[in-house]
Amino acid sequence: MAFRLKVQHSIWVDLSCSPMHSRYYSSKVDWKKLRPMILKRIQNRAKDYPVKSMIPVANEVLKARELLTKGVSALLQVIAIKSCKYCPEVYIGDTGHQINSCYGYKRIIKDRPHRWVDGHLNDILAPVEAFHLQNMFQSIIKHDQRFDFDRVPAVVELCYQAGADVSDDALYNHIPVSNSSKGDDGVTFSGSSEELSLVAQRTLDAWERLRIGVQKLLLVYPAKVCEHCSEVHVGPSGHKARLCGVFKFESWRGSHMWKKAEVDDLMPPTMVWHRRPHDPPVLVDGGRGFYGHAPAVVELCMQAGARVPSKYFCMMKVHGLTAN
Repeated sequence: MAFRLKVQHSIWVDLSCSPMHSRYYSSKVDWKKLRPMILKRIQNRAKDYPVKSMIPVANEVLKARELLTKGVSALLQVIAIKSCKYCPEVYIGDTGHQINSCYGYKRIIKDRPHRWVDGHLNDILAPVEAFHLQNMFQSIIKHDQRFDFDRVPAVVELCYQAGADVSDDALYNHIPVSNSSKGDDGVTFSGSSEELSLVAQRTLDAWERLRIGVQKLLLVYPAKVCEHCSEVHVGPSGHKARLCGVFKFESWRGSHMWKKAEVDDLMPPTMVWHRRPHDPPVLVDGGRGFYGHAPAVVELCMQAGARVPSKYFCMMKVHGLTAN
């Protein structure tokens, strides 16, 4: 044992005296000469965009988004939705549920009953906006430049940077906010059950195509989302506008903490409670552990007669038990 300790001590002394463990802080790289080369390489990357093979995908995403907006607007003329007055909770049905899950405006309270009011289009399709850039690799937007750039839907901005033929109407006309549950784009519905099911199925198919198309575009084109808020930026790096407000000492001038954006960041699914045939007519708080969930668009289309893909059966708890 003593011999082993002696050997270890000698090895440690040799390593501590070895020049390999010395720290050298000097560098022979001349960064002043490399900086113009790096900037030029960044500018030359713009020549590779947009990727020609992704232009049809971007155009398909725009068409699916238009069909989805019109389809949801038409379905809202027949199927009522409710939204909470004090939190983002949404429910598809004539009356809201009785599950105590309201947390108020600023999450000050929790487990409170909801105050239900008539919902509108933005409750189903939550708008997500981003700064509109003329070039993907243009200079980073600074805080004092935040009013010099227009705010457009993030999905439309992604398609624009992907080379899609985006009209000014799709670029600057956002999803309107309605004071009722009906849509605002002038879509009418005659009322037959067959037509209702057909519109619902087309709307659900457009929802699926839209999400798949956005996923494909995100594999090629970069997009960022803040880790602490819902701010989205389409481009290789986030902007410098200090609008996060997550840190109390910085108030609303906090800087964003950017990470890679996913499909749900550009297209929030707006999860709602799903009522199964064997559930009570009004969902009660005692059965919240038994009820399932579904994206609001999927739940809306399902109640209108559309066939729901099997990938949603797990979260909807189709074969689950009821609380009673």
